[in-house]
Amino acid sequence: MGYLVGITVLWAFSFSLIGVYLAGQVDSYFAVMTRIALAALVFLPFLRPALLRGRQRLALLGLGAVQLGLMYIFFYQSFLLLSVPEVLLFTILTPLYITLLDDALFRRFTPFHLVTAALAVLGAAVIRYRGLDDGYWLGFLVVQGANLCFALGQVGYRRLSAGLPAALPRLAIFGWFYLGALAVAAPAFLLLGNAAALPTGGVQWGVLAWLGLVASGLGYFLWNLGATRVDAGALAIMNNALVPAGLLVNLLIWNRDADLPRLALGGAIILGSLALNEWWQRRRAPLAA
Repeated sequence: MGYLVGITVLWAFSFSLIGVYLAGQVDSYFAVMTRIALAALVFLPFLRPALLRGRQRLALLGLGAVQLGLMYIFFYQSFLLLSVPEVLLFTILTPLYITLLDDALFRRFTPFHLVTAALAVLGAAVIRYRGLDDGYWLGFLVVQGANLCFALGQVGYRRLSAGLPAALPRLAIFGWFYLGALAVAAPAFLLLGNAAALPTGGVQWGVLAWLGLVASGLGYFLWNLGATRVDAGALAIMNNALVPAGLLVNLLIWNRDADLPRLALGGAIILGSLALNEWWQRRRAPLAA
């Protein structure tokens, strides 16, 4: 859980950096490709190809392509169709996808995880809901594409990791994840990117370097590692913890408008869903033993 909490804080700052310094200024496909390429450079020196069989390498490549490559393409495109509040509102369905996909991949059904995930969705909706503009359905579907890719990548990595030896160093294999994402991001930029909208100053290049080396590189490695060490309910809930965290960062650093009562109420609901999930896990542990 410590990994998930720490990366939530990290990504809360990163989301604000994108909105302030990159969105609408730097080509989104270039930004995605650069972030992923820098993250891959961090992990390639540690990569040990012999540690995974061919099918396992392909699986990790595929997970990176989906969770990071496709997800970012969907996510950045959604800002061309929706306002920022609408994008944030529509991302809150991710916990439901995680609980359903996790049960499907592990061949079980856990209704309680759906309850706690739904509470997390409710908490995020309390914070972000502002009403919807006309003609938002295409944007809604694009965001759901991003949500499904992110959820599938997390749950897929949990499933893959469960079949690997516990002693296998994850740092020595995670480079495949970024190579898979780069295999999607690089062609996307070459085919769809705008070479005239590249970074123009040191601040934008610095933000991209931070996002690539730290937010994407360190961030996705530790997030996926944390995803293997908690139950699906806690993972689902933490996917919505970024909503109050991101708003707090905007409020404290950039002085963006925020509805503090709604922020407090929604954050309390999300924290309550996490506490409820932890209580249930402790309660069922003696029964499982």
